[in-house]
Amino acid sequence: MSHMDLTVTVHPAIAEIPAADWDRTGAGANPFTSHRFLAALEASGSVGEEAGWIPAHLAARTGEDGPLLGVAPCYLKLHSQGEYIFDFAWAEAYARAGGQYYPKLQCAIPFTPVAGPRLIAADPEVQRALLSAMSQLCRQNGLSGAHVTFCTAQEAALGADTGFLARRTQQFHWLNDGYASYDDFLARLSSRKRKALRKEREKAQAFGGTIRQLSGNEIEPRHWDAFWEFYQDTGARKWGHPYLTRPFFERLHETMRDDCLLVLAERDGRPIAGALNLLGPDAIFGRYWGMIEEHPFLHFELCYHQAIDFAIARGLSRVEAGAQGEHKLARGYLPMETHSLHWVADPGFRRALADYLEQERNAVGEEITALRDWGPFRRG
Repeated sequence: MSHMDLTVTVHPAIAEIPAADWDRTGAGANPFTSHRFLAALEASGSVGEEAGWIPAHLAARTGEDGPLLGVAPCYLKLHSQGEYIFDFAWAEAYARAGGQYYPKLQCAIPFTPVAGPRLIAADPEVQRALLSAMSQLCRQNGLSGAHVTFCTAQEAALGADTGFLARRTQQFHWLNDGYASYDDFLARLSSRKRKALRKEREKAQAFGGTIRQLSGNEIEPRHWDAFWEFYQDTGARKWGHPYLTRPFFERLHETMRDDCLLVLAERDGRPIAGALNLLGPDAIFGRYWGMIEEHPFLHFELCYHQAIDFAIARGLSRVEAGAQGEHKLARGYLPMETHSLHWVADPGFRRALADYLEQERNAVGEEITALRDWGPFRRG
């Protein structure tokens, strides 16, 4: 596939592309787009045909053998699970109209509602080539469309200029306004919210044990054994079965433990709950949580408050706590725009989708404004 003097190739395995080449495009700066993370998903069997996430990564070069200038993590999707930009209603409408929505092309990080670069290249011309390759791949293979989810605002604007439909959604992030301590952060909240969070943390920390933050070589295989038990419980309740396999966490330990922050609650020397975060250069990303004992507010403590403590101590700019959850607002996490791009092959469905997305964008903008007004921070 060519775009001017660029050639875009499709790769059914991340291992086909040398890790250093992939990461050099800028993908290595983000833990989720890094070669090591995507390779962990594939090597562990967390993605693949059985999972309904079939790798089809794009790589842009000058000519057949030129240097790698850009990449896009892509998958052929056989369903819409594990994406967090929900298009289930679109799939149903497409099927009612007599079309076949699946398979589709998904440019995304599997099971990861974290915004970041998806058209990973320094040159916008290379990014356009990657988008052009996606739509061409759909046409050549009879796919219903291509979807670039949790992309950057810049990528969303570029995609909208090249024929993709832009979608706006939201999630909740905690932003570090130069806080020196958690109490410094609390001082910015209204009196009622400040007191509520202090009581919440006191009750959570009174569960009868200790809370530990582990990273790098502090994380031992036994800690992953405990976390796997937590993750299985959460996965079974949320999705019917866990998305990630047990070998994924082994691979994470081998190749990415320096990128991880594991927060464990232990009682009588035994982990009873935990939250897994990944670390970026300037942010902490909350990913998975689970427990084997119920304790009041322990979920909020491990997932939200401990992440804030870590971000303040390390001088990180923000905490991203994953998809959905207006309960995060009361804990200082504010609504932020997230972006995605969508290309559909059917002209009629495309027109209907464009009208829907315009209305949705307006509604999301109004909701973000309203939620910020209802937030916990003191006025002025």
